[in-house]
Amino acid sequence: FGGAWGGMDRLKKAKIPPGAPGIAGRLGALVALGGAGIYALNNCLFNVEGGHRGVVFNRFVGIKEEVYTEGTHFIFPWIERPIIYDVRLRPQQISSATGTRDLQTVNITLRVLARPKPAKLPEVYRTLGLNYEQRVLPSIITETLKSVIAQYNASQLLTMREAVSAEVMRKLKLRALYFNIEMDDISIKDLTFGKEYTLAVESKQVAQQEAERAKFYVERAEQEKKAAIIRAQGEAQSARLIGQAIANNPSFIMLRRIEAAREIGDIISRSSNRVFLSAESLLLNLGELKIEKSK
Repeated sequence: FGGAWGGMDRLKKAKIPPGAPGIAGRLGALVALGGAGIYALNNCLFNVEGGHRGVVFNRFVGIKEEVYTEGTHFIFPWIERPIIYDVRLRPQQISSATGTRDLQTVNITLRVLARPKPAKLPEVYRTLGLNYEQRVLPSIITETLKSVIAQYNASQLLTMREAVSAEVMRKLKLRALYFNIEMDDISIKDLTFGKEYTLAVESKQVAQQEAERAKFYVERAEQEKKAAIIRAQGEAQSARLIGQAIANNPSFIMLRRIEAAREIGDIISRSSNRVFLSAESLLLNLGELKIEKSK
């Protein structure tokens, strides 16, 4: 312990140079001034990125009317603070259940591309704040859908989908402009009906298919009937003509027998077996025929 006490005694006897406290004080002041300058500079400037706009809140006057475009801007620290808005188009998807004119329930999903009007951002912040989409879009979209869908029957929503979408777009744009919101595109993404209506549509489709099938069977039967009539008429006409030919010339029968024998001989000639047929089998017993000489 003797060495430790001796070191403390030497420290007590050491003398501080006369100008040292002033130098230390000036260095501390410079460091404090530099830190304050860096803090002030960092809080005096703010950036607005591409696709964004900014407004400034002042503690004395509130929201300033100026809209800050892209770039770096100056504000008074502590007195003012920036508020940044994304003014690019952003998709919003809203689903709603509503009723048609014929009292059918339809579930419809609407997809919209919306953004705040850049020139009206101070007013948007005063009335709606930053989350303007959640505050406004669900209510006005649901209201517009109910008013438009109620003008159409359930079947018209399928056959007139483009007209329904255009009507919704027209009304929704006008409604959103009241809140300083722009809508560039609106489309019906999904459209489904209630279970009862779906079953009714399926039953109707089945009934139509059955009716078309029955119609096809009837038409086919009529065509077959006409074909049978035409075939019978042809056979009757053929028989009448053959009868007239036999009556006018008895040798017509012999001509037919020769033609039949020729066909039989042609078929047998193609056979690999050897076949012997009599003249009677070939219908060529010409000796038994008595052909009258024409007078």
